[in-house]
Amino acid sequence: MAFYKKFHSKLTGLWYPKAVTTGAPVSTDKIADKLSLLSTVTRGDTYAVIKNLGNVMADYMAQGRTVKLEGVGTFYYTAAANKKGVAKPENVNASQIVGVRVRFIPEVRRNSNKQVVTRSMVDTVIGWTDIEKLTSQKETSGSSESSGSTGPNPPVNPVPGGEGDQNSNPLG
Repeated sequence: MAFYKKFHSKLTGLWYPKAVTTGAPVSTDKIADKLSLLSTVTRGDTYAVIKNLGNVMADYMAQGRTVKLEGVGTFYYTAAANKKGVAKPENVNASQIVGVRVRFIPEVRRNSNKQVVTRSMVDTVIGWTDIEKLTSQKETSGSSESSGSTGPNPPVNPVPGGEGDQNSNPLG
């Protein structure tokens, strides 16, 4: 189940659903545990591979390559330039680059008409629930902070790009 909250756009003056996450991020340990259950690879081996994946990907991207992980998507670097453009193309140089970002494009599958039918990291059926309804249900069921629980309101974290902007990058 995925969650949304009501978001008021100052630009349009209208209300929209905005995706939010709850709780702490899922750890590498938990991912390794689940992957090991789905395969013949041990938890320790899975964990070791995941821990090294970022460095291996960075090595390839530093060579100007994109990295495509089947079933996940494609990762690539983009350069962030300082705000000081130059008048002539021959004056463009690496000193104008002040940062690097990693961009990600989820893998898509297309049918014979070349229409997108699935995105690998997006479940085909997502049940969306208003986070306010979840928190109000917990409040009415007698949950309270004094009872030793974590409180009626789970931590809510806006999902980067949750407004659905196709140019938004979930990795920053």
